[in-house]
Amino acid sequence: MRLAVFALAALSLAVTGGGRAETVYKCVTAGQTIYQQTPCPSGQRQETLRLQDSAPANGEVAPMPQPPRRDEPATDTPPSLSMPPPPRMFGCIRATDGTPYTSADGHPQPYLAPLGVLGVASGSLSDTYGNPNSAVASAPELNRGKGNLGAIATRNLVWVQDPCRELSAAETCQALRSEADATQRQIRRAFKSDRAPLDAKDAQLRDQLQSCR
Repeated sequence: MRLAVFALAALSLAVTGGGRAETVYKCVTAGQTIYQQTPCPSGQRQETLRLQDSAPANGEVAPMPQPPRRDEPATDTPPSLSMPPPPRMFGCIRATDGTPYTSADGHPQPYLAPLGVLGVASGSLSDTYGNPNSAVASAPELNRGKGNLGAIATRNLVWVQDPCRELSAAETCQALRSEADATQRQIRRAFKSDRAPLDAKDAQLRDQLQSCR
């Protein structure tokens, strides 16, 4: 009987060392008790025992797995790929006619513009051509070699610079889409020999529009 108890203890350690519950069969035949992991042969009295999970052999309790911290992403979740922001773009207004356009730096070069185009000078025809000290001259006077041409060039042209402001991300994406559509129309109308610079511009716009999706 003592041998049977030792066998049961050894069998318990064998089946529970891996941390799993196992079924053990108690077989009794000819006054002997045998414990095994397979059913008893026919003709033997059989009892089924269910061995419970036990602690590891060293007596230490295995630590429970800790959930991931809130500030640390789970290891099985790939980090999200953030797209770069759209490029900086400025919206400018042409001072001579109010035409809007875009600029990459927001500092367009100053240029000379006629004073009359800017709407600064105004007056009647008599004030413009009748004043002997006027800087302008009528066409017949110019044909006869009269009139101060130097005064016309210096007094009727002024330096102007177009005003600009930085566009928001949404405005930048809208401007890039409009420019990409215009470039596509130019490509469809251009000859094959003239398409190289347009194709390069189209590729650059497509790359910049990646951040607008």
